[in-house]
Amino acid sequence: MTNKFFIICACLITILSSTIYAVEYFPLNQVQLLDGPFKHAQELNLKCLLEYDVDRLIATFRKEAGLELKGQLYPNWSGLDGHVAGHYLSAMSIYAAATGNEECRRRMNYIVDELAACQKAHGNGYAGGVPNGGNIWKSLAEKNMRPLQRAWVPWYNLDKTFAGLRDAWLYGHNEKAKDILIKFADWCYDEVKGLSDDEMHRMLDQEHGGMNEVLADVSDITGDRKYLELAKRFSHHQLLDPMSENRDTLDNKHANTQVPKAVGFQRIAQLSGDKKFAQAAQFFWTTVVTNRSLVFGGNSRREHFPASQDCNEFVEERQGPESCNTYNMLKLTKRLFETNPNAAYADYYERALYNHILSTQHPEHGGYVYFTPARPQHYRVYSAPNQAMWCCVGTGMENHGKYGEFIYSHDDNSLFVNLFIASELDWKEKSVHVRQETSFPDEPKTTFTVLTDKPVEFTLKIRHPAWLPAGQLKFKLGDKKWISESFSSSYAEITRRWEKGDRLEVSLPMHAAIEAMPNVPDYAAILYGPIVLGAKTGTEDLQGLVADDGRWSHIANGQLIPLETAPMLVGKLSEIAQKITPIEGEKLHFKADALIKPDKFRNLVLEPFFRIHDARYMMYWRITQQ
Repeated sequence: MTNKFFIICACLITILSSTIYAVEYFPLNQVQLLDGPFKHAQELNLKCLLEYDVDRLIATFRKEAGLELKGQLYPNWSGLDGHVAGHYLSAMSIYAAATGNEECRRRMNYIVDELAACQKAHGNGYAGGVPNGGNIWKSLAEKNMRPLQRAWVPWYNLDKTFAGLRDAWLYGHNEKAKDILIKFADWCYDEVKGLSDDEMHRMLDQEHGGMNEVLADVSDITGDRKYLELAKRFSHHQLLDPMSENRDTLDNKHANTQVPKAVGFQRIAQLSGDKKFAQAAQFFWTTVVTNRSLVFGGNSRREHFPASQDCNEFVEERQGPESCNTYNMLKLTKRLFETNPNAAYADYYERALYNHILSTQHPEHGGYVYFTPARPQHYRVYSAPNQAMWCCVGTGMENHGKYGEFIYSHDDNSLFVNLFIASELDWKEKSVHVRQETSFPDEPKTTFTVLTDKPVEFTLKIRHPAWLPAGQLKFKLGDKKWISESFSSSYAEITRRWEKGDRLEVSLPMHAAIEAMPNVPDYAAILYGPIVLGAKTGTEDLQGLVADDGRWSHIANGQLIPLETAPMLVGKLSEIAQKITPIEGEKLHFKADALIKPDKFRNLVLEPFFRIHDARYMMYWRITQQ
């Protein structure tokens, strides 16, 4: 994103070496979503998740353990069998915590029991479902990496199982999952202990997910630094070293191979205080967000970061930013904010959550999106339950269950409001309930009601978004009205003794803005506040709109409409936003008929991109003076 607020704020971010945790997040069961787009997405996703056949998801684990199969293996992405089961276990654990759904808890426990049986059958702590895993891991222990390198990213696959077990413990409090996880980590330790550092890094040249992150988590769970040292061994110096030296070496690297590594760097820094890991994580975030992200928070084309001279491929390529990348960027953002609660992190989180993550779920059938093309007049395709087994299906399973995790955070005496999402918080330590009622972004305001049995003093920190100029954040508390003295991308603070029924109204006026594509100044996108505005242009040739089990069916393979025939915006970049006008009676709908050419497109309606589905669309527009 080239938005000036992100650039300025990113420069202000510093590493707090003396404070490993500055804020904490609330458990998911203490934040309940209220009616709005995020609750709809959460509930629809749950409906879709319960359509999956669990025995088919875990079939590869039983096969590799030599146990009788209870379901048929899925044919799609079969060389990566097992990875979606790990995500599914995480999703069941997340939903059990966030909603209390008993069927999710039952499925979580069932998968854990099945993994326990598989681990017992292997007899050495292994609990994975990697196809041909026996030969791969035996050969690796003997320092023969060829089977590993020929297979489809085995460590990436195992990372999802590790993470699923971790989440079954952390979200679902399943003791058996914790036991399996620790034994699995011990197997991992034994598997690589004979490898030299050079051999480890040769092994890590292949995509390996967030193995460093999850092993650091095992260290935190157990208190045993052995696993933290193992996490450091799984940290790829090809990325760690340049990032820690503030050198951007990401050109043409596979994006979702890199982002999870950086998440692990930050997790290791949190647990060890190692400044090299902290600097690497922070610089990675800064350079990706300010230099390599599109307006909706996503990055990459054809799964890789383009070089600056190749960014024009964003408007040429049918394979736009990948959903998994943003899933992992939000994990990194959340971890960084935990150490240093700078509003710039929350600004990015909001931008990516509304415009990318929310848009990757079909609002009716709930299918997941892999690629979101930025190419003018292209479209996206969606998965269907029990068919597509893409990586972005796996992360999609989790995305819509944990919307409550970043809305609020706290320190000993402050409550941070990071996102304007309708929700109710139970701050147990303070015996306070805070209810946030809002239809944001449809209306530029939100209201907080404090419910407490007795008066309690704390500081309420409301994010002053990057998109809102200084002097425009307004408050009303009872009969008192005032304008916040805060500035863009900061937190406005209200310290008081809160009484039961105190009602704080917050005004968040939004404005149209234009943001150029990174390194491609003649293409730009339109925003209203944090919301990217797109436009539907047609429904012709939406080939494979709901994907089948084909290997490449996650790609929108319909006709590429020539770029020279696409709608464009005519005018000076600095003046375009002033000519975008709201359509009376229709929330977040706008027209720009004085700007759009050719004439046949003059009546296009601008609307939130996250609400555009089953259509070709405009997100980026060519800017011309004539």
